[in-house]
Amino acid sequence: MKLYTHPGSCSSAAHISLAESGLDFEIIKVDLKSDRKLPDGRHLNDVNPKGYVPALELDDGEYLTENVAILQYIADQSPDSGLAPAYGTIERYHLQSWLGYINSEVHKTIGAMFNPTLPEEMKGPVLEKNGAQLSYIDGHLADKDFLMGDKFTVADAYLFITLSWMPGFGVDFANYPNVAAYEARIAERESVKHR
Repeated sequence: MKLYTHPGSCSSAAHISLAESGLDFEIIKVDLKSDRKLPDGRHLNDVNPKGYVPALELDDGEYLTENVAILQYIADQSPDSGLAPAYGTIERYHLQSWLGYINSEVHKTIGAMFNPTLPEEMKGPVLEKNGAQLSYIDGHLADKDFLMGDKFTVADAYLFITLSWMPGFGVDFANYPNVAAYEARIAERESVKHR
């Protein structure tokens, strides 16, 4: 497998998950700030016509895009890793719920802050919504080490990456002690240190 990624972007969740999985993979770094040329001369759009990362090239040459799909695919290729509960279990649906929430709410909300054309008067409401999301997550983590309990999953990899963006926009995790402890715990994982 080849993961097309940009360090620090949401595609880093797939990079962390691959490192946790024990699967063989290759990282193809994409410079999103330039012309998006790939090391082999192709353009990112040749890999993902949507023009962004992540994209996962499978061994048969097929591509998967979108974090939610890629993360579950990685977990399913390495069931012994525990990156996702077994397919068909209620726990798996809880994982899918977390992935959906992180993707459509947390990522989407804080991601708006990267838009250089976001009007100044919109930044406050965006950060207020982000604060409400962090309050919810903080309460959920009050008695858990990870989103799904005591086991690190692909949802944790995704949430960790979105959390990593927040201090750059003035978000202080001191107001969310369970989130702060969670973020520090995940930052110490080998898969995170070496991405």
